[in-house]
Amino acid sequence: QVQLVESGGGLVQAGGSLRLSCIVSGRTFSIYGMGWFRQAPGKDREFVSAINWGGTGTYYADSVKGRFTISRDNAKNTVYLQMNSLKPEDTAVYYCATPRRSYFLSTMSSAGYDYWGQGTQVTVSS
Repeated sequence: QVQLVESGGGLVQAGGSLRLSCIVSGRTFSIYGMGWFRQAPGKDREFVSAINWGGTGTYYADSVKGRFTISRDNAKNTVYLQMNSLKPEDTAVYYCATPRRSYFLSTMSSAGYDYWGQGTQVTVSS
């Protein structure tokens, strides 16, 4: 049974930083791509970032490019999202996700992801 558990969310002032973590259990972590999505109140879930199984390919939404960094530690079964220069519009519930297929990565569409965490709230105050 694949499980994803996010942590690291919280309340931060604009311009601040947070690092989200997502630990995955129930599978061989190192052969699966990972993604981060977010959903603000009243809005659709949107792509934030993705990383391939080896960590050699990373992808970002234009809205976070240059401010957020995705990384992974395959020895710890964990993917991270370092968020710097946070803005009030970054406020959302952040979810990590992974596809069912190994050696596969969906860079934009949530439809390419099959397993999701419960989410962690990020609130950025102005």
